[in-house]
Amino acid sequence: MILAGTLAAGERLNEQALATRLGVSRGPVREAVRGLERTGLLVGVRNQGSFVRHVSAAEALEIYDLRAAITGLACARLAEARDTAQIAALRAIVKRMDVARRAAEPAVYYAANLDFHAALLDFGGGPRAQRLYEELGNELHLYRRRALVQPENMRASNAEHADILRAIARGDVPAARAAGEAHIAGGKSRFQATDTTRPPPVAPRGRAGE
Repeated sequence: MILAGTLAAGERLNEQALATRLGVSRGPVREAVRGLERTGLLVGVRNQGSFVRHVSAAEALEIYDLRAAITGLACARLAEARDTAQIAALRAIVKRMDVARRAAEPAVYYAANLDFHAALLDFGGGPRAQRLYEELGNELHLYRRRALVQPENMRASNAEHADILRAIARGDVPAARAAGEAHIAGGKSRFQATDTTRPPPVAPRGRAGE
């Protein structure tokens, strides 16, 4: 429900209402809430309850930069290994995203996009990198989903995925690292373009008469 946007950023969770809606007792819901707090999707506030995590635009930009470093590392390791089964698995996910893009199904694209990045870290990242990346991704997913709604953004995003895949398949470690970092930088730019909280850019003033 959080990933789908049914529960909005900053929204307080009503455990009893959720239990009723899901047809379970309150105990499992409480345990799920605690687990989601540990993953960074929820934040607990003393004497107030649990809320869907809200990340400011400034925090989001920093998270993008951190994700770029981790993604670049994973891509470099994958290029060094050149595991054919891993490359085939990544290629299949890229194809899924292309199908979703062509069908104008951003929700399907976003789900496959999460799978692609999870696979990159699963194949190329160590346990600590995976854990850090998951925590950062959980904090950022609301912005990432919004940035991948527009068709041109899905097209650009999957072209970057293809660049990563080509570099990995060639075994070009520096290029794979650069492609991974560039992809996250591209996501950062797409987020900034869709950030409605930022003021519009001010056009530079010309000299009198221009």
